[in-house]
Amino acid sequence: MGDTSSWFIPAGSAAQGRADLLITPESAGWTYCGQHVYTLRDGDPASFSLPGEEGVLLSLSARDFVVTVDGERFEMVGRDGVFAGVSDWLYLPVGAEVTIEGSAGEVAIVTARATRTFPVHYGSAESVPVEVRGAGRSTRQVNNYATPDSFTEADKINVCEVLTPGGNWSSWPPHRHDGIGDCVANNEEIYYFRIGKLDEPHGDSSGSGLFRLYTVDGRIDETLTITDMDTYLVPEGYHGPTVANPEYPMYFLNVLAGPGEDRTMAFCDDPEQHWIRATWDNQEQDPRLPMTSAAGRVK
Repeated sequence: MGDTSSWFIPAGSAAQGRADLLITPESAGWTYCGQHVYTLRDGDPASFSLPGEEGVLLSLSARDFVVTVDGERFEMVGRDGVFAGVSDWLYLPVGAEVTIEGSAGEVAIVTARATRTFPVHYGSAESVPVEVRGAGRSTRQVNNYATPDSFTEADKINVCEVLTPGGNWSSWPPHRHDGIGDCVANNEEIYYFRIGKLDEPHGDSSGSGLFRLYTVDGRIDETLTITDMDTYLVPEGYHGPTVANPEYPMYFLNVLAGPGEDRTMAFCDDPEQHWIRATWDNQEQDPRLPMTSAAGRVK
């Protein structure tokens, strides 16, 4: 993955068949991570299989839809949008056959190449740990769907989503987990973005934010304008900050997976920026957070 033109995926540029977004390890040019996004339509179910992959399914903006996994039916509550509340979710086993039926809204599935098989799991919105991380203008919300501490019955996949109020920074200080040099943590990662507007429940096409990635060897250093439904693949390098423009809150869905025997969310800070974490001890957290909960928008 030496050409960064393949790392940034503008909205709409990776649609395939029934999927609004379809990223596979093969299309990404790496080994583990993938993602699907489907818009639900009455009478037009979305079906797919996961040969050699496990997955996590959650609503982006779909309500009251049905997911069938290997013949087992799950009635999903969903949510009105990523800024409207935390979603219920499903862990999808390796090799699962999946069908999604509903009348409206979007559903995301993030995937990881895996070999060990675990049972399908339904997680309520109330079961998702909500974490407020950072302080000051670096305060953000992390919803931990399937992380090593929140969900143990998975092989490779790690999944969380991050909400950043307008004017705040996430992915700060910059960090990496690419297994290069002295950084032993090694995970591929996908950032799937939605950009809100004021208190709207979901993404808005008028919004934008910023994202930076730079590699250890200095050959890549780019800061991109991010708009609603853009995606960025992170095979290596320090990433951060992600910046939410004022009045335009930012959401991103992350999936991480790598070759390690044990699932991990470990990372290595840019050593020149690691000191920033200590400054949070003397700052208040942004009172706008948490933005959402299982019961809906908090404020």
